[in-house]
Amino acid sequence: MRRLLTPFIAALLAAIFSLPSAAEPLLPRGLEAVEAVQPDAPAAPVTRQAPSADSVSAAIVVQERHTDALMKHPSVQGTAVGWGPDGEAVIKIYRSSEASAAGLPETLDGTPVVIEDVGKIYAQYVACEDREEGSCGQVVASADPEPGPTEWQPRPVPIGVSAGHVDITAGTLGCRVTSGCHTYALSNAHVFADENAGQVSDLILQPGPYDGGIDPDDAIGLLDNSIEISFTSPNVVDAAIAAVSTSGVGHSTLSDGYGRPRAATISAAVSMDVMKYGRTSSMTHGYIDAINASIWVEYTADDALFVNQIIIKPDTGADFSRPGDSGSLVVVDGGTNDRRPVGLLFASGTGISVANPIALVTTALGVIIDGD
Repeated sequence: MRRLLTPFIAALLAAIFSLPSAAEPLLPRGLEAVEAVQPDAPAAPVTRQAPSADSVSAAIVVQERHTDALMKHPSVQGTAVGWGPDGEAVIKIYRSSEASAAGLPETLDGTPVVIEDVGKIYAQYVACEDREEGSCGQVVASADPEPGPTEWQPRPVPIGVSAGHVDITAGTLGCRVTSGCHTYALSNAHVFADENAGQVSDLILQPGPYDGGIDPDDAIGLLDNSIEISFTSPNVVDAAIAAVSTSGVGHSTLSDGYGRPRAATISAAVSMDVMKYGRTSSMTHGYIDAINASIWVEYTADDALFVNQIIIKPDTGADFSRPGDSGSLVVVDGGTNDRRPVGLLFASGTGISVANPIALVTTALGVIIDGD
């Protein structure tokens, strides 16, 4: 049953973050595929004019005042604050394309509202039965001397490639992180911890079972910590870490990616250019379309509410993320902040991808990015 944002979570987020000045495995075995509908035609490149920090801040106040009421509408999947066609800050309402927009406002307390049809938002999954090869674990690893992100990688494996809990199909190994003298691999809880079913010391395989990973031969680490996904109260992250060695997991993407992330993270800002490297779609580029999103995400167990999330759109008609890209690290694309981590990708809908703010992820898990 859906429950809305609690005062405790709101206060927690306010205490951790301030507004900046200037963020998919595949279904557990035996479940059907559920994919968000993709746009019918490629979108034209977008010319972006960032709204002022003051206007974004003011819009967030209005958004948070009305979100609980808006989320009671049967068609509303979420709200956020983004930029409008004239560069002004607007409140975005994400709507299921099957339901009516009747009763949704055009403005809220004088702030423009933009309604977007995004369908359902999914922590993207693909069933093992959708593969021609049949059940998980039967794909033969490629003999190509330069394997792609879905294939077995020589150790230490690069980041941004197929990996997953021994009992799921596959997602993406986001990056390497550290805590003191300990080294970990970072991904989503639904990738490394089988949603909430995983246990400490469960094996993490590379590639994931969907892509031919063999238990225990292809193990690269052990599940160490996972933030439980709640289906009764708001969430801020879908994240987990696996204990690994530096000889087993590297710190950079494959050569066609962005390389090694920076160690210093950065807060998301509307219109910021970003990129990610993931298991399914490899290297993609996009921009932050909205921040402070409160949004419902469908998992195998139930819908889960996430707050303070990042909404990303692609630069062109190509998708920013696809099923299997869950767990990808989202970093800044270009400029003085190039490669600084922004978010951890975990879900998507029609035309949008959703990421956890990376500072919330690292704080929750007590780690830092192993970057340069």
